[in-house]
Amino acid sequence: MHPAAIDHLVVTAPTLEVGARYIERMLGVLPEPGGAHARMGTHNLLLKTGGSSYLEVIAVNPAAPAPRRPRWFDLDALEAGAAPRLATWVLRTDDIRALCDRAPVSLGTIVAMSRGDLEWLIAVPDDGSLILEGLCPYVIQWSSDGHPASRLPDRGVQLLRLEAVHPEPERIAVLWKALGVEDNLTLSHGNPPRLTARFATPGGERVF
Repeated sequence: MHPAAIDHLVVTAPTLEVGARYIERMLGVLPEPGGAHARMGTHNLLLKTGGSSYLEVIAVNPAAPAPRRPRWFDLDALEAGAAPRLATWVLRTDDIRALCDRAPVSLGTIVAMSRGDLEWLIAVPDDGSLILEGLCPYVIQWSSDGHPASRLPDRGVQLLRLEAVHPEPERIAVLWKALGVEDNLTLSHGNPPRLTARFATPGGERVF
């Protein structure tokens, strides 16, 4: 199995319009149209942040019927006036079942997803929650050829580093090691738990 890698970052927002304005304010560029996830009742916008990574703005799709299960990324708990935020991240693997089996915490149930001609497997907690306040990633295995990042224009935004703060950083470090994380991530002690992403942009380094 190849080393796991950051696939994408997840920014939750009450609407895509609010999320797009947030990304433009923070990074100086607008994300691209994505699509809808019928199974989850959500839709998204995307921004390329590297050769095989991207940022996703995701929100409840008001035009979609309510799904039969809780939505992912804790979106059901997001209030209408909530501010967009970096909620969690998604780790790419080529063997999602093996990764879920060796994880020291439950990563959820593996479900098959699609958007247009893209298909993937992703582990989602049955209650749709964030795992360890978002510091444990969701895990994904792409089934289709290609990757969303390869289809997005390069706007000059590059993910430099993902930083995590947690009151029990040793616990998170053990988890990340078990998942085989080898990307540019740093971990430090602090409370409340939170994620911070650093980007190179056309306007200089930006952090959120």
